[in-house]
Amino acid sequence: MTGPMVRTLTCAAVAASLLLAGCAAPREARVTLLPQADGTPSAVVVQSAGGERRLDAPYDRATARTGDSGPPRVDRASAPDTRTRLAPLFDALPPPPQRYVLYFDSGNTHLTPASARLVPEVVQTALQRQGAEIMVVGHTDTKGRLADNDTLALMRARLVERILLQANFPAPRIETAGRGEREPAVPTPDDTDEPRNRRVDIIVR
Repeated sequence: MTGPMVRTLTCAAVAASLLLAGCAAPREARVTLLPQADGTPSAVVVQSAGGERRLDAPYDRATARTGDSGPPRVDRASAPDTRTRLAPLFDALPPPPQRYVLYFDSGNTHLTPASARLVPEVVQTALQRQGAEIMVVGHTDTKGRLADNDTLALMRARLVERILLQANFPAPRIETAGRGEREPAVPTPDDTDEPRNRRVDIIVR
């Protein structure tokens, strides 16, 4: 669950999913709110026949039992206990997205020496992650015209795309875009030479 979004879960639906999985009919349904990987807040509303409760802190836990007349009971689980009880779930989670930033010389598509040395790691990460999808977004600093920077940003993204394709990464799983000077890593006035803005952001997920 992301950002301030609040979702609603029905305990009956949770029980039904367990039955479909071949488990015996549960006497108890339990929902635990896990923390977001980036620390952003989240919340969930858990409903049962007797009412509803809101969970909005990491490891809040709601429990509803068959035949209860009131809303789900809420308590707080410990992180180690949750990790132990739900170990198969955590083991099945995909790895978190990996982010890389490659930097360029001014006004062209030439990678800086440090970024060129990072390219093999980017390729290796992409190839080793099963079913990986990659987002490649090119950027520029504010030197030059806006339209020219849009073109240059896309050219930088396409360069990285070609590197990945040459390594036999599947083309349908690469998405490229150019944002020109619109999303600077470091805000600057117009017509400013800023090396940290001349970049390609790569997210491997």
